[in-house]
Amino acid sequence: MTQERAGAGTFKGNPITLIGPEIKVGDKAPSFTVNKNLVTEATLADYAGKVKLISVVPSLDTGVCDQQTRRFNEAAAELGDNVVILTISVDLPFAQARWCGAAGVDKVETLSDYKSKSFGQAYGVLIKELQLLMRSIFVVDANDTVQYVQYLGEMTEHPDYEAALEAVKGLK
Repeated sequence: MTQERAGAGTFKGNPITLIGPEIKVGDKAPSFTVNKNLVTEATLADYAGKVKLISVVPSLDTGVCDQQTRRFNEAAAELGDNVVILTISVDLPFAQARWCGAAGVDKVETLSDYKSKSFGQAYGVLIKELQLLMRSIFVVDANDTVQYVQYLGEMTEHPDYEAALEAVKGLK
């Protein structure tokens, strides 16, 4: 049975239900399967041994998501080779590639949860009513232990970029 968290957040002030567990600091990062493109998949294990900043956005084609992804792309250069920044949305891989090309985003890896919503359900960010992912940030260390979590209360708000980046820097 899938866990639902009614009223776990809002979209423009309207309550939404999140599907999946609430991940907490100290938890083992759940495995997931997402798409790099239409045929190539990626899993948590593909990033073994690296610090992972997972930036979750509803859609790259919206203002806050655009700014969030650009902000982490800018920060990537100062984080070093042991850190990977993953931006996960349910946008189709075609749309993600087009957006990255137009935005000049080349240091963040975009991954799509459009097929099975595996990431959304595993991390408790799948919005039942919209079938989008709730804006959130997860920092996972090289041993796949969650070290930082931010679930946004309101989907249209910005995450705490500095807190997430400080959490990553503390693990390098």
